Amino acid sequence: MDPVCPLDYRYGRVELKEIFGEEKRLQYLLDVEAALARAHAKVGNIPKEAAEEISRKASIKYVRIERVKEIEAEIKHDIMAVTKALAEVCSEEAAKYIHLGATSYDIVDTANALQFAEATKYIQNGLRELRNTFLDLAKKYRKTVMVGRTHGQHTIPITFGLKMAGYAMEVERHLERIFECKSRILVGKLSGAVGTGAALGRYALKLQEEMLKELRLGIEDVSTQIVCRDRYNELVSVLANIATSMEKFATEVRNLQRDEISEVAEAFEKNKQVGSSTMPHKRNPITCEQICGLARLVRGFLIPTFENSIQWHERDLCNSSGERFILPHTMILTDWIVYQTNKVFKNLRVYPERMKKNLELSKGLPMAEALMIKLVEKGMGRNEAHELMRRVSLKAAEEDKSLKEVFLREYKDLLTEEEVDYALNPEDYLGATEEIIDRVIKKLERE
Repeated sequence: MDPVCPLDYRYGRVELKEIFGEEKRLQYLLDVEAALARAHAKVGNIPKEAAEEISRKASIKYVRIERVKEIEAEIKHDIMAVTKALAEVCSEEAAKYIHLGATSYDIVDTANALQFAEATKYIQNGLRELRNTFLDLAKKYRKTVMVGRTHGQHTIPITFGLKMAGYAMEVERHLERIFECKSRILVGKLSGAVGTGAALGRYALKLQEEMLKELRLGIEDVSTQIVCRDRYNELVSVLANIATSMEKFATEVRNLQRDEISEVAEAFEKNKQVGSSTMPHKRNPITCEQICGLARLVRGFLIPTFENSIQWHERDLCNSSGERFILPHTMILTDWIVYQTNKVFKNLRVYPERMKKNLELSKGLPMAEALMIKLVEKGMGRNEAHELMRRVSLKAAEEDKSLKEVFLREYKDLLTEEEVDYALNPEDYLGATEEIIDRVIKKLERE
């Protein structure tokens, strides 16, 4: 059968896809079954030899995915198919103790947490690399002046390094979020059908503690049949937040790459890369556009994730089918988006001369605030200075003349030409920009 999902042939890193692939998923389930057997042996519920046999055989080397599928096709239950396939390769004595006292979601949700633990490591590493890429750009372009923009309009000067320093700190906050939420999402359970542990006997709590300690997972404080889904809500929310930042960064590149701006651009393989099937001149920001499109998909999984957390009584099955899509897709796509964003900024083309030229397009208007502040320094009231510069700016725009020309024509008695020139120099109106960048560098280089 040909692949249907683009994850199978277009998007996602191999490492992440393996974590959520059929074979690795089966191994996680078997790891939990093996840990359960060893916990039983520790408290004296089953023979140590049986636990050792189950642990030895709880491997995809013995339990084949093909056999599990055959059994599931017959009995219509995925976890029972796994336990039956495991029992087939174990001795008759050991097979008696497989899955003892557990319910299916003791195994499923604990295996989920193992997947989360491994996948988030990759996402964290990707974020660290991206943060460092932004930090390098902040250092390199700390003095590269460009026009700041609000509402899509020219405002006052900033530096490209300041923009990158802001991005670096945003990524750093995402690293903090993942770290902080791990204690709440890397949680499993062993408490049976409705959370009481009744089928696990008098050592129920000890069994749960032993099993999850060995798997290096936290314990759900009060479970139902499943780990409480507010935890999954938080996980997917953090991933959606990360994806949103990646879209923000990519959108900035897309905007700054527009022909009429041309301040930065995605790298383009000029020897082979094709921008359009019909327009030979096109050099499209295709990676940034891919990032934006996939980020919207990650955010789209928020609604079904939150819906799934509303369960009937101790549990219904509505979450199961949805989570088979949501959990792999949000993890794989978020990792991919971060990876692609790093690739874009690692190879970003930056054009300082174009930034300078664009700053000059407005003929000094972005420096109107600087002139206003200079007037205040000379003793004029702030509101009066603001109104004066508002009128001068409007007149300069209407007449298509420079701010300097109109100001000196109308108010040459207020400031000398030398004072006006100083106020109109973008490099002299960057405030604490360099200090802000230095603080970011100092903070992040300590990490």
